[in-house]
Amino acid sequence: MKRLLIFVLLLAPALTSYAQLSPEMDAYLREFPQRAGFNTHSYEFLPLEDTPAPRGFKPFYISHYGRHGSRAHSSDEPYVLLRDCLQAASQEGIITPSGDSLLACAAQMIELHDGMDGRLTPRGAREHEQLARRMYHRYPQVFRHGEVHALSSDVRRCLVSMAAFTSALRACKPDLIMTWDTGVKYQRFIASHMPDSIKKKASGIARSPLTAIQIDTMAIFSRFFSDPVRGQALAGNSRNFVKAIFSVAQFAEAFDIEENRFDFLPWDAVTSGYARHALSFYLGHCNSVLQGDERLPHARLLVTEMITRADEAIAGAPVAANLIFGHDLPFLALCSCFGLEGYGYPRLTEEEALRSWNGTLHCPFAANLQIIFYKNRRGEVLVKFLTNERETPIPELEAYSGPYYRWEDVKAFVNRLW
Repeated sequence: MKRLLIFVLLLAPALTSYAQLSPEMDAYLREFPQRAGFNTHSYEFLPLEDTPAPRGFKPFYISHYGRHGSRAHSSDEPYVLLRDCLQAASQEGIITPSGDSLLACAAQMIELHDGMDGRLTPRGAREHEQLARRMYHRYPQVFRHGEVHALSSDVRRCLVSMAAFTSALRACKPDLIMTWDTGVKYQRFIASHMPDSIKKKASGIARSPLTAIQIDTMAIFSRFFSDPVRGQALAGNSRNFVKAIFSVAQFAEAFDIEENRFDFLPWDAVTSGYARHALSFYLGHCNSVLQGDERLPHARLLVTEMITRADEAIAGAPVAANLIFGHDLPFLALCSCFGLEGYGYPRLTEEEALRSWNGTLHCPFAANLQIIFYKNRRGEVLVKFLTNERETPIPELEAYSGPYYRWEDVKAFVNRLW
């Protein structure tokens, strides 16, 4: 039988199998294959570690930006494609046991999706509840005095994330004074968009020969159809069929399905799906060699808002924390503007990012930036940056001590971009 080979340019960024990934990145994905979903991987709650603050400095304020939690796919079309194709194969008597399993998974995802495109799942709400509790118990002294102000993108999954987070925070301290808001005024900085020129450049490289891989689709179809040629004909478009299977695996975790559904695909297709997606995001929104200087100024409104509110708190405004709830792309650009390790520096070329940028670690569902402010009796202010609750350095900026930086130094470092 003549085997069909296709270039999966929309799914696959490896030149030869999955060798394009570094051994460390490949091992990271193999340890827990659901990580291959990249920005659709549910939040991993890891042990918290804190470097003691310099003597005399106490935390007094938190500036926070959090991505919404785990959500449904933006459409159930991939699941419907699989269901219709596999049901037709079943009626023709050419479906295999693996095809039956995939059909059942597609049907389950359609039921769970329930026509609710992009909605926050119960898991996504729980992620924010747990993040709020961990923040409170990690820095209880911050919340002894002052109000908490919460702003959200006007997208519903962000609003529900805000509700879950602030409800859990108030459960920790019932007398906490809070405010909530959303609207067009805030949307301009919460969810700023990158220019089309930047997007096109990033997407072009993510679909270039750099990221192309030949996938033996007949091997894939043979798993689900006893007549793979007929199965391919029923699928209609091989690339869309493979992408649909990837989508089933990506979003299952958001619905608390712990089964590894990436097993439906060969490992090279899985790692290719991860790497191409991650490369596009890194080049489009982080401080890459390619276009960092061009991308970062477009996050200025968000950075300026956070700096302004922090300076008000330092000046004595009665606020303990400002919380913002938004999306993944502004989150990446925000962390890059502050020069944080893994986002801003060291800068990576497209080849380096393709091999080793750990997008899953840096931008899962419920990804968050927490800037913890400390001051001493002399009024000196230090800050520590936490990305996804991990202490994160600024490689290009001299620290005061450990992960702690002078706030004035941070502002001067950021202002160089404008």
